Amino acid sequence: MNREDAAVIREKAIIKVSLIGIVTNVLLAAFKAAVGLLASSIALVLDAVNNLSDALSSVITIIGAKLANKAPDKEHPLGHGRIEYISSMVVSGIVLYAGVTALIESIKKIFHPQTPTYSVTFLVVVVVAVAVKLGLGRYVKAQGKKINSGALVASGSDAFFDAVLSASILACAVFYLLVHVSLEAYMGVVISFAIIKAGIGMLQETLHDILGKRADVNMSRQIKAILSEEPQIRGVYDLFINNYGPNKNYASLHVELPDTMCVEEVDQLTRRIEEKVYHKTGVILTGVGVYSYNTRGGEAAQIRNDIQQKVLAHDWALQLHGFYVNLKEKKLRFDVVLSFDIAPQKALEILLDEMQKSYPQYKVQITPDVDIAD
Repeated sequence: MNREDAAVIREKAIIKVSLIGIVTNVLLAAFKAAVGLLASSIALVLDAVNNLSDALSSVITIIGAKLANKAPDKEHPLGHGRIEYISSMVVSGIVLYAGVTALIESIKKIFHPQTPTYSVTFLVVVVVAVAVKLGLGRYVKAQGKKINSGALVASGSDAFFDAVLSASILACAVFYLLVHVSLEAYMGVVISFAIIKAGIGMLQETLHDILGKRADVNMSRQIKAILSEEPQIRGVYDLFINNYGPNKNYASLHVELPDTMCVEEVDQLTRRIEEKVYHKTGVILTGVGVYSYNTRGGEAAQIRNDIQQKVLAHDWALQLHGFYVNLKEKKLRFDVVLSFDIAPQKALEILLDEMQKSYPQYKVQITPDVDIAD
C-alpha cells in the first residue's frame, strides 16, 4: 500500500468514527436536555451541553481530516497535514467555552437553587447515557490508536470521562432521593471544572505539536535499530524528525562510517537505508549526513578515548560523536550533544580551553548539538 492510499483509508476511518460520535452525542444531548429541563436538573442540562460540544468537535475533526488530506501544491509542497492540529485547537477552544459557560450557570444555581424532581425516566436516561458513553469511548479510542489519530484518541478519552460525570449525576439523584439534599448545582461546578481542564489539556497537546516537540522515543529507537543492521554503520546521531501532520514525518540524521569507504559505497548505503526506513516506519529520510571514523587504532584511538573521558566528565555534555583525528595534519574534530542546562557558547569555551591545553599542537573543531532525540 502506497502513502496516498494509506492517507485515503485513514481519512475515511476518521470520518466514519466521527459520524458515529456525532449521531450518538446529538441523541444523548437531546434526551439529557429534555429530561434535565423537566427535572430542573442543571447538572444533566450541562452534561447535555457537553455532549453537544463533543458532537461539534467531531464535525471539526471531519473538516480537519478532509482539508489535511489535500494534495501538496506549490505553496505547500509537503502537504496540508498540519491542518489537523489547527482543527484540534479550534475544538479545544469550543470545549473551554462550554466549560466556562457551564461554570457560570452552575454558580448562579448555587445562589438561586431549584428543587429537582427526579423520575424513573430521569434515572433510566442517565444509566443509558453512562453505558453508551463507555461503549463509544472504548470504540473511538481503539480506532484512534489504530490509525494514529490524536483527535480520535482524545475524543475517546473524553467519552470515558463523560461517563464518569454522568455516573456522578446519577449518584447525586440517588443521594437526593435518600436524604432530600440536592447537590445538583455543586455537581455542575465539578462538571464545569472537568470540562475546562479537558479543554486546557487538549490545547496544550496541540500547541506541543505545532511548536515542535521531542520525537517519539519508540520511533527514534526503531529508526536507529534499522540503521544499526548495516555493518558499516557504527553509530546513528543527530536524528531530527519534522512532523507535517499525523503519519507525515520527514527526518534527517548522521551516520558514522569508516574512513575507508568511497563515495559510491556511501551512495549505495544511503539509498538502501532510506528505502528500509520508509518501508518499515513510513518516515522519509530527507538527508543523511556522514561522519567518518578512524579505522586504524593506535594513537587515534587513544586520543579519542582520552577526549571522550574529558568531555563526558561534564554533566551537561550528554554525548560525543563524529570524532575524527588527522594525525598528519594535526587536526581533530567532534560533536557534543549539550543539555539545556548550559549555553552552547559557554560550553564551547570550556571545552576548547580544555582541548587546547591537552593537545596544544592540534587544531580543534567542536560542533555543539542540541538534545533533540533519544
